[in-house]
Amino acid sequence: MEDEEKAVESLVSNTEAAHSPSPIRCCWLRLRCLAATSIICGCSCLGVMALVFAIKAPTTSLRMTLDVGLEDELPDWAAAKEFYQKYDPKDVIGRGVSSVVRRCVHRATGDEFAVKIMEVTAERLSPEQLEEVREATRRETHILRQVAGHPHIITLIDSYESSSFMFLVFDLMRKGELFDYLTEKVALSEKETRSIMRSLLEAVSFLHANNIVHRDLKPENILLDDNMQIRLSDFGFSCHLEPGEKLRELCGTPGYLAPEILKCSMDETHPGYGKEVDLWACGVILFTLLAGSPPFWHRRQILMLRMIMEGQYQFSSPEWDDRSNTVKDLISRLLQVDPEERLTAEQALQHPFFERCEGSQPWNLTPRQRFRVAVWTVLAAGRVALSTHRIRTLTKSALLRDPYALRPVRRLIDNCAFRLYGHWVKKGEQQNRAALFQHRPPRPFPLMGTEEEGDSTAVAEDEAALVLG
Repeated sequence: MEDEEKAVESLVSNTEAAHSPSPIRCCWLRLRCLAATSIICGCSCLGVMALVFAIKAPTTSLRMTLDVGLEDELPDWAAAKEFYQKYDPKDVIGRGVSSVVRRCVHRATGDEFAVKIMEVTAERLSPEQLEEVREATRRETHILRQVAGHPHIITLIDSYESSSFMFLVFDLMRKGELFDYLTEKVALSEKETRSIMRSLLEAVSFLHANNIVHRDLKPENILLDDNMQIRLSDFGFSCHLEPGEKLRELCGTPGYLAPEILKCSMDETHPGYGKEVDLWACGVILFTLLAGSPPFWHRRQILMLRMIMEGQYQFSSPEWDDRSNTVKDLISRLLQVDPEERLTAEQALQHPFFERCEGSQPWNLTPRQRFRVAVWTVLAAGRVALSTHRIRTLTKSALLRDPYALRPVRRLIDNCAFRLYGHWVKKGEQQNRAALFQHRPPRPFPLMGTEEEGDSTAVAEDEAALVLG
């Protein structure tokens, strides 16, 4: 134990001297060093526990500071004169942990947009934090201007910066987030999923071709326009990454983190991670769209992180009984623990799953052949219409035996569950959508005896999970 403490102090002192971290990052660095030392010394449980507390600490600490006392009142004219001269802000359409999103109208043309308003004042932030927020927003703005024009990436219209506020004006996505659409639909068909994932992978391929990694792909950051086309948004964690360069920063959303990000944070000797982390997140999104719940989820976040690092997921019944083997193969190729074996965005777009949506060549038919095709089409349509009137009777015994095995009944159950418990479905790090699909009852608590020590460990793990939401 003394050797572990000395190793931790040595790692912390060396890291602080090399990087001179702010007070917010200091605690995060100590937790990372504790995780690395625990893994080296063989105490994997302590290492995973430290990682749970360290995950997202450099960003959540700053975001919690921004969220304190955040109001929905509009900035006064003096603080945002340049913005008010061009735009007229309207109702609130969304809230983030550090910002408010409003609908706004262009005064000259009457066009509607969405404006993201961030308050950056010395009252809530230290000078170092204030400069960090401004620099991160400038980096995000620069990347958004660099990728402007892509049909599946959100367009930055304008940006304004004052002494106390920052404004980012975007296209108005009236259909909202893909997460909300999925909550309403429960699960999507392969045809609809194919269209969404093709657009998403095209956007990711474009980013990677420009040496940009997003690092926070999830349904909450995918918006839908009036034509149900997706737009990738929220480039707060994105950065430039040159070929051969690696990253080590721990950021993103826990359920969508790639294994190499977690391993990199626990092992100081790990080489780091690259653009492959975006493809892992695409695999998680693809699985979630088809199943209605994420592949890696557990009520104890420690166990969820372990599942991610080991790549433990399964195509369970009955959700995957009606899915094709082609889409299962694509998911398995995207959710590869080894980033070297994971598909790239270009390779994923060439997968047979996306070949089905390619248009076939038009047929060159003679008038006689066209007539025969028309006749057969009418006959087939008539048979389909007759078959709808021959409904098979559903017996009470079959319904009681396995109601969830019947697809129409299963959809009815899922829809009713989401209507009754829709307020339970949360977003972001606190997302517990998968809890609605956990049908097994919890294990009974042990009454007495030798399992008290195990109970204390479980309670400690639950408290660690609550820290992250």
